[in-house]
Amino acid sequence: MDPLTLTAADLAAAAAGRVVLGDAAVPIGRIVIDSRVVGAGDFFAAIKGERFDGHQFVRDAIASGAIGALVEDVPDLQGAGTPIVVQVRDTVRALQDAARDVRRRSGARVVAITGSAGKTTTKEVAAELLSSRYRVFRNKGNLNNHIGLPLSLLELRSRPEIAVVELGMNHPGEIRTLVGIAEPDVRVWTNVGDAHLGFFESADAIADAKGEILEQATASSVLVANANDSRVMARARGFAGRVVTFGIATTADVAATDVQHLGLDGVAAHVRTPAGDAEITTPLLGLGNLSNVLAATAVATDFGVPVSEIVERAARLRPATHRGELLRLPGGITLIDDSYNSSPAALRQALQTLAAATGCARRVAVLGEMLELGAHAEHLHAEAGRMAAASALDLLITVGGAAARTLAAAAIAAGLPASKVLAVATREEAADLALTRMRPGDLVLVKGSRGIGTDLVVDRLKAEFA
Repeated sequence: MDPLTLTAADLAAAAAGRVVLGDAAVPIGRIVIDSRVVGAGDFFAAIKGERFDGHQFVRDAIASGAIGALVEDVPDLQGAGTPIVVQVRDTVRALQDAARDVRRRSGARVVAITGSAGKTTTKEVAAELLSSRYRVFRNKGNLNNHIGLPLSLLELRSRPEIAVVELGMNHPGEIRTLVGIAEPDVRVWTNVGDAHLGFFESADAIADAKGEILEQATASSVLVANANDSRVMARARGFAGRVVTFGIATTADVAATDVQHLGLDGVAAHVRTPAGDAEITTPLLGLGNLSNVLAATAVATDFGVPVSEIVERAARLRPATHRGELLRLPGGITLIDDSYNSSPAALRQALQTLAAATGCARRVAVLGEMLELGAHAEHLHAEAGRMAAASALDLLITVGGAAARTLAAAAIAAGLPASKVLAVATREEAADLALTRMRPGDLVLVKGSRGIGTDLVVDRLKAEFA
């Protein structure tokens, strides 16, 4: 099938704008919002953000090869050649409207995934399972917000059969906006956790915000819901379409029983699906990832992917970068690189995986502060400290401010010897400590909120023990 053409006139029509300069019939290429990555044929969208106004960089974008720009205010482009300029009232809204238009015209069926944890992994696994039978698009990284999702959907001009995207949020109303843009055929709700609790009164408030994934559905819509999560299931009962459930040790439509923990080799389970039963083994670590695989399996079987192909692909899965990667370094250190982000629920699962591992000389955890927990930060970090103490650690390094120090103190109070607990303020200090304290045979978990930057610890250890 030929790619879908998007002209300046199409963009203007979808976004209720007008072409004020240039040839409206010219097809436009990739739409970008960063003038530093513009290439020949791209179209620059001038976004007004909190720190930068893209209108200041329109000339730079055109000089770098952009054929035109989407703007609110028409800049002075004298001497800049003959660029195409589409003027709209709001460039962010214009991107969203154009993305919805492309999504509709592409013919792709859209799978949209939300949840407090596991969105990206579920997206990647679902895309991998579906690609055994379909041409599949997946949004890159975590382009899952009110700007990233539209930029992703605009790539559906390639006309995939299925698009698998994730929807992120940290405030009420955001999922509602994203659902209105993506208009998903299949919605996946992985769980409700305590990530972003600083922006909400309670976990129930988070569930209500995540529950916006249920809105704007029709009788033909499908919801893939976590049967192990009572908050998800309580809200799923009001879904307008068909519900497919997944879970561990439940009577869900896609259910795992006889779970076997394979240490650092992953997890195995007997999995029951509407299309048949199978023994599934995945190298992804922990029960959290098994749940993600079950969610993706529910999606794949609903699209008719045979269970045998799911089994084959599940055995070859690999985690996304910094999301539970198992790295066996030549210098004898084994790293569980989960440094992309952290939340209390996700940290609990990671510590359980670390505690269950065998064959290592020592278990070490480098834990960054968990951000966006607001007034709940102190008691949730104290709880995390108690979990760390129960995880048979030989060394704990905490990174960050008062909350990280609370985690360290709680671990000591719960029985972890003070000589095995070190609290530092910065990622650089944590990396320096890790380099001096690690030795061959160690198994090291590195995890923390993105803003703490614990990925630097991973990078330094990889460089030292390569």
